[in-house]
Amino acid sequence: MKRGWRKALLTGLSVLMMGSFIAGCGSSTNGAEDKDTLRVGVTNFASTLEPTENFFAWVVMRYGVGETLAKFDEHMKPQPWIASKWTVADDKKTWTFTIDDRVTFSNGKKVDAQAVKESIERAFAKSNRAKTFFEYESIEANGQDLIIRTAKEYPNMPGLLADPLFLIVDVQAERDGRNFAKEGPIGTGPYVVKAFTKERADMVANENYWNGTVPFKTVEIPSIDDPNTRAMALQSGDVDMAVNIGPGEIGLFQNNDKFMVDEIASLRVVLARINQRGVLGDDKVRAAVISATDRKNYADILLKGTFMPGSAPIPPSMDYGFNELVDPNAYNVERAKQLLSEAGWSDTNGDGIVDKDGQPLTFTFVVYNSRAELPLYAEAVQADLKKVGIDMKIKTVDYNLIDKMGQEGDYDMLISNIVTANTGDPIWFLANYWHTNVDGSNPQNGSGYSNPQVDALLDAAEVEFDSAKRRDYAIQVQQLLMNDGAALFLGYPKTNIITHSYVKGAVMYPSDYYWITNVITK
Repeated sequence: MKRGWRKALLTGLSVLMMGSFIAGCGSSTNGAEDKDTLRVGVTNFASTLEPTENFFAWVVMRYGVGETLAKFDEHMKPQPWIASKWTVADDKKTWTFTIDDRVTFSNGKKVDAQAVKESIERAFAKSNRAKTFFEYESIEANGQDLIIRTAKEYPNMPGLLADPLFLIVDVQAERDGRNFAKEGPIGTGPYVVKAFTKERADMVANENYWNGTVPFKTVEIPSIDDPNTRAMALQSGDVDMAVNIGPGEIGLFQNNDKFMVDEIASLRVVLARINQRGVLGDDKVRAAVISATDRKNYADILLKGTFMPGSAPIPPSMDYGFNELVDPNAYNVERAKQLLSEAGWSDTNGDGIVDKDGQPLTFTFVVYNSRAELPLYAEAVQADLKKVGIDMKIKTVDYNLIDKMGQEGDYDMLISNIVTANTGDPIWFLANYWHTNVDGSNPQNGSGYSNPQVDALLDAAEVEFDSAKRRDYAIQVQQLLMNDGAALFLGYPKTNIITHSYVKGAVMYPSDYYWITNVITK
């Protein structure tokens, strides 16, 4: 009864939300006939469009406003974008990026190396994350050539600069009074911000776009966090296109000639960072927590095959040794119970929760709900841990708090959905989350994880130009992280863009950066 009541309630709420959404859209114009407007249903985590705040640059790029020097292809190889080419000198520390002579900002101003220099320097001045990508000794502008001299060798420099944090903006426009957070930055993409709130964005065509025609006069982007409501909006024609339809709804669109589904194995991992201090600072307790979680069941049953079971930091979609790694904490309920016993935890009062020194084994799992799978994972982990006598509480917070909590370690366990190779190479991801956090140099490692062997391998990998050696370093690091119980790697999502069949050119890339582009047409 309880489960049926909950399902009925959720269905009722979805219908109410759908009604509100339709009312908010106002128009019931047939999407196929309206050639001037593209309507895209998304789930949006950004409260502003300031690209240096949190990870909001992703939204600026996804909405077609910002572009970077390089762009990732379908194999995560950096290709020319704002920069037409690049070279590295024999010292392996001096990079020259030639800015494409055709590029202009949306206000019509030509983009030269000086403008790019100011934009990159702005990112470093405003974001503590910038220095986790690379540190430079100097940036010089000479006409269309941008010369970056780095403090050490960075083999993947074009990939680092392809991160949305480094999208190129007109810094002078900000000096002249434009509020990037509220009005959106002046970028080089095919669309310009007309209006923005967290709940909705409206874009208009960039009349000065440098790289081909812009097919739509306007792009309407409602944020529809509830996955069922987002699917209903796509079904009913209230949006032409939707991003990341959830596992419970994607079956509605597959094998349906009214829709086009572009689904790929992503570069993402859903993981729970584990605070190495407090009750989870005990190696055996962490191992017990991980061993108690049935990750295959989560992927196959709970998430209906739209995820792959988790075990390692880097997904199997990348060639970084997934099948060579050994999961020391594979699902094993009896082993989890034994580990807790060895750590001194037992149920002395018969309440079903193990205790030690008069205190029950309890901790909090922090989750945000703008991604539909995260609360599902949290509830499933909660149920599995209860079977071994662990009382896990779930705390739901707004996405905007997640980044801060991840940096400050203000959690026991903290779930995140992370792109592991957003620079085209997973070494940065591994270093940013698990290299010892010295003086804030690794802002995402708030968990307190530290292993000198991991640090040494990551330091070597970060300056290694030989791809085979970098791969070997990554495999070694992953195995050490798994052995240490550094995190609970829950699963690897597939990702999708689904459109009505009259929409052409929408493609989901592994990087998950390029949603709205000028090649999408009706």
